[in-house]
Amino acid sequence: MILGLLMSLLASFAARGGVSGQAASGLAPKKFLSIPLGNVKPAGWLRDQLLVQTNGLAGHEHDFYDYVADSDWIGGKSYYSSLEEAGSYWFNGMVPNGILLDDPTIKSQVQQFLDYVLDHQDSSGWLGPEANTTKPRYLWGRYPFFFGAIQMVEADPSQTDRVVSALHKFVALANTMLHDGEGLEDWARTRWEDFVMVLQWLYDFHPERKEALLVDTMKMLKLTGDPWEDVFKEEYFPQGPVEHLENPFPVLTWHGVNMAEGLKALPATYRFTHNQSDLDVASKGWDLLFQYHGRPSGIYAADEYLAGLEAVRGTELCLVVETMFSGSFLYQVIGDPKFADRVERITYNALPATLTGDMWSRQYLQQQNQIAAKNMTPNPFPEDGPYSNVFGLEPNYPCCTVNHPQGWPKFISNAFVTISDQKSLVHVYLGPFGVNTTLADENRVAVNVDTLYPFGDTLTTTIKAAKPFTYYVRIPSWVSKGTIAVNGGVAEAVSPSANGLHGIPVKAGTTKLTLHLPADITIESRPHGSVAVHRGPLHYALDIARSPKVLTRNAQQPLAADIEFDATDAWQYAIDPATLVFHGGAPEGGSLPSPVFDAGRPPFTITATACPIEWAVAGDTFAAAPPTDPACTGPATNITLWPFGATKLRIGEFPTFKST
Repeated sequence: MILGLLMSLLASFAARGGVSGQAASGLAPKKFLSIPLGNVKPAGWLRDQLLVQTNGLAGHEHDFYDYVADSDWIGGKSYYSSLEEAGSYWFNGMVPNGILLDDPTIKSQVQQFLDYVLDHQDSSGWLGPEANTTKPRYLWGRYPFFFGAIQMVEADPSQTDRVVSALHKFVALANTMLHDGEGLEDWARTRWEDFVMVLQWLYDFHPERKEALLVDTMKMLKLTGDPWEDVFKEEYFPQGPVEHLENPFPVLTWHGVNMAEGLKALPATYRFTHNQSDLDVASKGWDLLFQYHGRPSGIYAADEYLAGLEAVRGTELCLVVETMFSGSFLYQVIGDPKFADRVERITYNALPATLTGDMWSRQYLQQQNQIAAKNMTPNPFPEDGPYSNVFGLEPNYPCCTVNHPQGWPKFISNAFVTISDQKSLVHVYLGPFGVNTTLADENRVAVNVDTLYPFGDTLTTTIKAAKPFTYYVRIPSWVSKGTIAVNGGVAEAVSPSANGLHGIPVKAGTTKLTLHLPADITIESRPHGSVAVHRGPLHYALDIARSPKVLTRNAQQPLAADIEFDATDAWQYAIDPATLVFHGGAPEGGSLPSPVFDAGRPPFTITATACPIEWAVAGDTFAAAPPTDPACTGPATNITLWPFGATKLRIGEFPTFKST
């Protein structure tokens, strides 16, 4: 093991040093290109979901939450870490939130934030709250701000010159700092890939004849950063919880959020190394992560550090939204539909499950089997505090309060892409959207997708185009016997190619598509002989009836409350997988309730024959592992499973029995 590691590290270091002189010139193209922010808008229930977020905690942080309202990024005094990420996290998420809803209040807030930061760039080129102070200067906290600033330019090209000029000044400074070994601490060394993506945006769209400096800075970030090309290799990847393992690489590489961000490192590296091995390791690393730490909700377990497969272990909210963003980038660079399938599952399951329906309170950690949300003593999370799964303003750490708002907006803005030649449009994430964009050859295209998906199986898409082009739609891997009808014609079976896309030649004028994408119920095997239940993108769980108790309210904003939940009904059941029945129908009035991700709201359910069993409780706050081959302690009964995202207390991994 040690000899193999040394040989691998030597090879890795040689490869890292070799990119400076041997790589092909220029950046390798991505398979798909993102569309400027604002060209893709949410519609229907998805727009309502973004409104729920805006009317909840995310949309009000600037009003009362010190780390935003009094952020030192805008001249205030508040910050929670010398990393200086609080203000930039908020900015990164609220820029797309405000623009996608055309919300004047949020747009004004983010514009003022941008103006202040740019206006206070110091003579050295430094951007951020450390400018003109004696605070330590670490690179990492700038990266979310850069993402937000890029999105501002996409939405409003009139801001291009001042943003691009400020970024180039910072890049010149950062390049010098990297060569001098400055600006680096453990978090910057692991999250270097975010800065590489910013540099690649400048290279692709606004190089200003500084291509050599941009590429050199990319190489220096990789050279001084953690070796993700080794971390994701199978021989070193941890196959279970890591709290008792020794990491052969810097310890923060096994940190859950760093892992989520590190997923972008190798596809970003590939663009300047042109090494296929970067993409191969990135793809394999993605598979390993979910094989050994994955959840039926789509995400993986890391209660601070990677946590294995047990249903009681936690998943951090920051990790959820960062994995969504990384998965979108992986899809755009590599083109494998497995990334898009996974991001869609995470978005429709893990993301809403860890916030209250009104999105005023969030958890730090969610659990797959979660029988209480309260101060947990004893505590199942080795590296996190007992308050971690309470729903509140900032349980355990404040980072997820300011970082979670990027989840829904970036999912929406990445829902459509173009083929690299920009002649074709691709619908990636299924849901209700409106698109107005211009393809190559000045082909103006408008698309409206009317659907309740994932709470409905039919998508009606109306396309208006100035010129003919090919429209592609992703057909998820779980679709069974899907069909498509064009302009009211006979429905034909969908026939996606190896990349998961079904192509439709679209003529100039108006084209109407009717997609029907049903799915079968599927069973996923989990530890201890337990099972998880899926249909389509949705994971289904027992929604445990709960009683809330308000622990505290924020003095300035009483809607921002810390809430604990206790179970008020039985949850100790085994199910017979042979008896699962899907129940789906149109909601009353044809519209989904708002918010849809709350108890009893979704129109889709699955029923199962179940029986009560003995199932131990650890302490009094979390379930022990599902018992293997349990005996029934009472007569069989029917239980209803609900979409995981609507549950706040739940059983998502069940023991099994045979009812006949």
